[in-house]
Amino acid sequence: MTATAESKTAIKLNEKALANLDPKRVKIFKYDRSKVTAGIAHIGVGNFHRAHQARYIDDCLAIPGNESWGIVGISLGDRPSSKAKAKAMKDQDCLYTLTEYDAKGKPSTRIIGSIIQYLHAPEDPEATMTMLVDPAIRIVSMTITEGGYHLDSEGNFQSDAEAVQADLKDPEHPKDTFGYIVEALARRRKAGTEPFTVFSCDNQRGNGDVAKQAVLSFARLRDPELAEWIEKNVSFPNSMVDRIAPTVTEEEAEAVRKLTGIDDQSPVIAENFLQWVIKDEFCNGRPPFEKVGAEFTQNVAPYEHMKGRMLNASHTAIALPGVVAGYEYVHEALGDPEIHRLVYDFMTKDVIPVTKGPDGISLTDYRDMVLSRFSNPALKDQLVRIAGDSANKLPTFLLPTINEHTEDEDTSSRDLRRMAFILACFRRYLRGIDDKGHKFTPIEPHISKEERAEWGSENTEGFLNCRILESLGLADNEAFVKAFNHAVSLLKPQGVLGALRHL
Repeated sequence: MTATAESKTAIKLNEKALANLDPKRVKIFKYDRSKVTAGIAHIGVGNFHRAHQARYIDDCLAIPGNESWGIVGISLGDRPSSKAKAKAMKDQDCLYTLTEYDAKGKPSTRIIGSIIQYLHAPEDPEATMTMLVDPAIRIVSMTITEGGYHLDSEGNFQSDAEAVQADLKDPEHPKDTFGYIVEALARRRKAGTEPFTVFSCDNQRGNGDVAKQAVLSFARLRDPELAEWIEKNVSFPNSMVDRIAPTVTEEEAEAVRKLTGIDDQSPVIAENFLQWVIKDEFCNGRPPFEKVGAEFTQNVAPYEHMKGRMLNASHTAIALPGVVAGYEYVHEALGDPEIHRLVYDFMTKDVIPVTKGPDGISLTDYRDMVLSRFSNPALKDQLVRIAGDSANKLPTFLLPTINEHTEDEDTSSRDLRRMAFILACFRRYLRGIDDKGHKFTPIEPHISKEERAEWGSENTEGFLNCRILESLGLADNEAFVKAFNHAVSLLKPQGVLGALRHL
């Protein structure tokens, strides 16, 4: 059957279609969705949220007595793609397929029903605010990526950001995440309604602390008394989230249609691994996450430390050289023995010696698991996606390890080659052309065109003193400058793979 014919015979996904789906091809939730009510509002309903938090909630809803923890998805984006996604979600009654691939590429698909409403805030901002103020909403969670918190590389709130200034000038009609959250909390305070927990599910260390910093900073600029009330009454739990959920191409969407017989306008694919470590700090109740595989702890930091330094940094260590070498997918780049050796040695020789993981977890076992997950060929995780927003990812995941190796005055005996090479690949990546002469567009929303041109130039001192690196003082570190220039001298004539053979 051709792709076109398969698409024509597939069942369009919506509530009425559930009875017609083949249970042998797709797993359908067992709870009565008509009884599910909203208890969580989630800002930023991307693939990761739908593959991770929404999946956990879907499992929670199957536990009797938890029907009040449905999710209302909220999109703040005003681009055409945001409008199209809102329409797709509404057309499908907010249902979607989640296809999970095991390490051998074997798929299994389930229908996720935990998102029961979807609001596109630019189209109906007051309905969005009404939902956030509703006492039934006890958690407002978010996945807005690292750059959405308006914090600079040193953790200072960027009060001069355009979105922040716009919401401060008209606080009752916000457009940005923290404008909405603070205005909703202000209205709840005025009405005597209990506040909600602000629950960051973004992939960064201390995500609850980061969310608290952003919310309180905005609130103090708006109303110091309101900020004081928020600080006393609202909780911001830290959590560590982990799952690979790549962009879904039309080819992969067609594969899901063939697998399931379902025409899903917005399918999600993911690996079958997932993890969620949470600090149990919710001011207004929570779902029973611990009953569906999440882990509660009073100290999330060791898990974040391990994941950020090893998994996230290694993702970047694959993506930047991989994109420049001309590879398209993570598993392809990692399948190259030179890149595999770079990443294996980076974790083994550079990261593990300066990293303390959670008690009882072997870092070498964790390293092997990470490499196995990244090697999954079924995911086809695009390198450009992983390399994207490196301006925010590098300070969070790679630079702390570099700092561990360069903070002493005498670093002449340290092996800095691999870390310097990754940064040299970042500089090459910013130029938007790979070793095969193919052009690509670096996805760097938080670097201006002028900065991209300046950082991608041949000026070593200027690059090592750029905004995201200057705090480390690398330009003044003779050993690191030597290692960086050596990497550059190899990259220029030989490309990534040739340079790695001689690094």
